[in-house]
Amino acid sequence: MNNLTKTKMKLISWNVNGIRAASSKWFMDYITKELPDIIWLQEVKAMENELPIKIELLSLWYEIYWNSANRKWYSWTAVLTKIKPLSVSYWLWFPEHDEEWRVITLEFDDFYFITVYTPNAKRELERLWYRQVWDSIFLDHMKNLEKIKPVIACWDLNVAHREIDLTNPKTNRWNAGFTDEEREWFQKFVDAGFIDTFRHFYPELKEQYSWWSNFANSRERNIWWRIDYFLTSSSLESRLKNAFIRPEIRWSDHCPVGIEIE
Repeated sequence: MNNLTKTKMKLISWNVNGIRAASSKWFMDYITKELPDIIWLQEVKAMENELPIKIELLSLWYEIYWNSANRKWYSWTAVLTKIKPLSVSYWLWFPEHDEEWRVITLEFDDFYFITVYTPNAKRELERLWYRQVWDSIFLDHMKNLEKIKPVIACWDLNVAHREIDLTNPKTNRWNAGFTDEEREWFQKFVDAGFIDTFRHFYPELKEQYSWWSNFANSRERNIWWRIDYFLTSSSLESRLKNAFIRPEIRWSDHCPVGIEIE
């Protein structure tokens, strides 16, 4: 069935930081408990011929689409969906940006679904310029798709939008992920009419984060950032039923985030 209007669906986004390590620990347990209808994965870091048997078994329940290429252990993205899409695309149609294999766009009857792994500005902000170019191109991609049908996008966006979206906003004021430039670009997505679904339901809720650094025992010290998002077209607002973060799922430096939609 391609029509998504007839039932509530659970959609998950997760930066797994390596699917092979994930599958040896916890990934299958999580999938069988959460039972998502669609799950988007970022930082898969494996080619299709490197998938563990456990992951291959998921093809019994899910259509699996992989965006990987010849550069080993790089970003890469994947989608597992119980509903067969009408079409699948892996490009923004800009070769200099598509070569990093960051995007998968699935078309269904009612929506476009996009998963993305956004470029990081890097520790010394040496890639901040590229990050801004990417944001501009990707926002255009979303807006062009929206001319045809509504859009749902999920990704590790590598930016905390507001001060309540990270533990230490003052000390991170000029660090990658919280620069004015990155935050302003996120705001442009919102100004273009796309809904930050978690803030739609919980506009001022604090200490709801999705990523923590591997340095300095950040997780144990509860030093987190909310940098993983679901954005939807404003036309879908009435169909949004819930948004959530799963901080108890601890086996990546990110935790799953998701929405429920009718």
